[in-house]
Amino acid sequence: MKDYTTGSIRNIALVAHGGTGKTNLAEAMLYNAKLIDRQGKVLDGNTVMDFDQEEVKRKISINTALASFEWNDCKINIIDTPGYFDFVGEMIEGTSVADGVIIMVSGKSGVQVGTEKAWKVAEKNNIPKIIFVNEIDEEDVDFTAVVNSLKETFGKSIAPLYIPIRDNGKVVGFYDVIHAEARKYVTGGNEPMDLPAQYESEVKENTDMLSEAVAETSDELMEKYFNGEEFTKKEILGAVRKGIDECSIVPVLFGSALKNIGIKALVDAVAEYFPAPNEIKQRTAYKPGTEEVIEVKTEDGEPLSLFVFKTLVDPYVGKLSYFKVMSGTLTPDTTLKNIRKNEDERISRIFTMCGKKQIEVKKLSAGDIGAVNKLNITKTGDTLSDSKCLVEFEKLVFPKPALSLAILPKEKGDEEKISSGLSKLRHEDPSFNFYNNTETHQLIISGMGEQHIDVIISKLKSRYGAEVTLAEPKVPYRETIKKKVTAEGKHKKQSGGHGQYGHVKIEFEPGFNEGLEFAEQIFGGSVPKNYFPAVEKGLQESIEHGVLAGYPVVNLKATLLDGSYHPVDSSEMAFKMAAHIAYKNGLEQANPVLLEPIGKLVVIVPDHYMGDIMGDVNKRRGRILGMNPIGDGLQEVTAEVPMAEMHKYAIDLRSMTHARGSFEFDFERYEEAPNMVAEKIIAESKK
Repeated sequence: MKDYTTGSIRNIALVAHGGTGKTNLAEAMLYNAKLIDRQGKVLDGNTVMDFDQEEVKRKISINTALASFEWNDCKINIIDTPGYFDFVGEMIEGTSVADGVIIMVSGKSGVQVGTEKAWKVAEKNNIPKIIFVNEIDEEDVDFTAVVNSLKETFGKSIAPLYIPIRDNGKVVGFYDVIHAEARKYVTGGNEPMDLPAQYESEVKENTDMLSEAVAETSDELMEKYFNGEEFTKKEILGAVRKGIDECSIVPVLFGSALKNIGIKALVDAVAEYFPAPNEIKQRTAYKPGTEEVIEVKTEDGEPLSLFVFKTLVDPYVGKLSYFKVMSGTLTPDTTLKNIRKNEDERISRIFTMCGKKQIEVKKLSAGDIGAVNKLNITKTGDTLSDSKCLVEFEKLVFPKPALSLAILPKEKGDEEKISSGLSKLRHEDPSFNFYNNTETHQLIISGMGEQHIDVIISKLKSRYGAEVTLAEPKVPYRETIKKKVTAEGKHKKQSGGHGQYGHVKIEFEPGFNEGLEFAEQIFGGSVPKNYFPAVEKGLQESIEHGVLAGYPVVNLKATLLDGSYHPVDSSEMAFKMAAHIAYKNGLEQANPVLLEPIGKLVVIVPDHYMGDIMGDVNKRRGRILGMNPIGDGLQEVTAEVPMAEMHKYAIDLRSMTHARGSFEFDFERYEEAPNMVAEKIIAESKK
């Protein structure tokens, strides 16, 4: 591949609802660009982009994949992102460096939840869009209905550039709205044809739709539109390009990824209409360590800077970092500063990618996308910058993990292997977390959903030989008391020689501190002062386990009132034991209760799911705190819900809202658990 300057580069992300055919589309593009001799299929497990073992096994995309090819004097970098919601982190990584997105829509299913999510990501980041309606070869696909659904969902920016022409259900040609001509498919291309009469109204409707979108791009064209004057081809093409750049026009094309229909027209549109990296606003840049925004020009002559948007870790090959050249020109054997670590990182060899295949190159211009291996300290989201002109790009932000599970090793002694494997996997997937819960003594993994966690666990086994089982995380309950009592504790033991003797009288009552509040009111030296710390330490150890179900005790005040000692047999250990005994005797009589953690739940859902959400919160023993309309037909519901009722909320919410809802849940406080709940927890603790 020859060297390309910034103005000839197109960075395009493929986004869609899962299973729509993005990877098959990427395969068709590579086939038409003559990078591959045979077009593979996802279901056959032989595509260029789905090369990971898990992807081949599951027949879905899991990782963001790259491929570069030449087309009409352009270099096109395709970024194939997963469509399934559990792998949203990959879509965030891929779109972070895209200068345009192709939103793929199923001709059979039309606008789906994933279509809406992909649109929102592109809109949020002001990324130009083209929509590709797939499966047009299927007889039951109604292109007009799909376009109407797109307009209803996304507004008047939708503008079809081509209309399929059918004969007896089969697509035999198309109408080119911009050039106002019908063409039929022939071997090796297409040729002019007469427009069938039944398509005249549809052609007029779509021509009017495009004219209206064109008119919106400038005052001059709007005036011409209202005066009833026709636009020239040059005006239409210029307006479409301008409208795409400004996100006010979203062209719609059609085809079939599997049957290789409409692919050349789509790639032509990518090269013709999508902006080059220097024609669109890039990721926000800051002066390192500050919030001061600085300008970075996507030009070859500028100081060099890279943004690392994706990391792959192979246990045999090592680490591979995908990056975008944000400014300057990258050549091999370059040393840059890692801004996060403030350390130098040496780039020895640079590559472009075609799936898993690394193609070594000698230069990458500003705006281009490539890969480098064996970076020591760099991870996803890092900026590498010329040390003489430091800059840091806006970091990647991932949604909070929605589902947490406990990880249990199948083999004793595998704990270190599991933690090490998870750490390596998190290098390539920062959208999941794991941590040791010191209170419940469980290793917890948190991900976007069941499928996400399942893939991580599968990789943990296949790559690092660590087998685990998953379980519901334990809920960190607490215990406290509601009544003031006084209790004695006496530890007396004689076994020859020095004995053991400690005796205390302690008042226990509800306290206001989170843990133990210790005081003493000893008169007359019944317990010497040098034993006070031992009594307090004994109580501190005791409150780690309550008398109901063994959970930590909170909000407890203990006052040492009296006691006795022996001048020879008393010791710190004896008074610690006496405190333990007094604690157990006292708390059993102090009306102990179980406390459960309560969290604040914030759910965002479309209006028409409000009834389901409120009913579900009630079933979970929750309390609705408020409802707030936030625009775009969405409502924000705030509630308080016991943590014990939230274990699989991510799965249930996805089912209730057909994946259109999102939520966050954060711990708020502890409350006394209802009797039925407390009795069940206490009974389980006795098993």
